[in-house]
Amino acid sequence: MEDQYYDIERRTAIKEEARMFRRKFITYEQAEIIYSISHRKLRDLAEASGAIYRLNDVHVLINKEILDEYLEQFRQPAKKGVKI
Repeated sequence: MEDQYYDIERRTAIKEEARMFRRKFITYEQAEIIYSISHRKLRDLAEASGAIYRLNDVHVLINKEILDEYLEQFRQPAKKGVKI
């Protein structure tokens, strides 16, 4: 356990992952990891929300704040009386 704590490569990887979650603009690859959905579904949701920024034919960024706000409208309210 102590080896994991002091493993500099692992700590660096964790810092990079945390930085990805704080970013305002993310790539498709990063968004696929964050939201755990397929590329095609992500592209459809990003286009529907207006969160896509096309820099040129190759580089596309997604505004994470806009996409998060759009996804919130699909939230289902909690059901009362459900036993777990």
